[in-house]
Amino acid sequence: MDEITIRAARPGDARRIARLDVETWQAAYAGILATPFLVGLSAQRRELGWATVIEREPRDVRVAVDDDGNILGFGSCGRCRGGAKFAGEVFTLYVAPDWQNQGIGRGLLIALFERLVDQACGSAIIWVLRDNPGRFFYQRLGGREVQHRIFAVGGKRIEAAGYAWHDLPRFLETAAQAKDEPEP
Repeated sequence: MDEITIRAARPGDARRIARLDVETWQAAYAGILATPFLVGLSAQRRELGWATVIEREPRDVRVAVDDDGNILGFGSCGRCRGGAKFAGEVFTLYVAPDWQNQGIGRGLLIALFERLVDQACGSAIIWVLRDNPGRFFYQRLGGREVQHRIFAVGGKRIEAAGYAWHDLPRFLETAAQAKDEPEP
């Protein structure tokens, strides 16, 4: 298996992130969001958005790449957009469908949490559409469902759940200890 590296995004990554963004939305939200909306997603439009985010603060975007430089997953984070209950927020976290369940999402989430802690954010929330089975990933990693919100996506009102970690430094410490434990 290829060696997977997680690093800060670079300006040249925007196109590949955008393509993966569209691909993962189409896979993750099939049957949840309207098909015409998913089919109409544009990697070109998303590339512009990702280029802007990366240009503004590349350390807020992390990518998982293989030995050939292929982006297998990505995530972004920053200060929480909705109130002061949580200091930080993970805005996005997606892994290519063929690369899921191989530790890439966990590695990205840890890298995003490290970035938030570096920004003095001791807690974080991530919003997940309630019908997205990916929500169980956050539960397995200790996220607690703490809030609900309605988002408008593709002209449809969708319920989302907020999963939170109240103590990011403790989470990172525990994750580091688990990584250092020998395999059974």
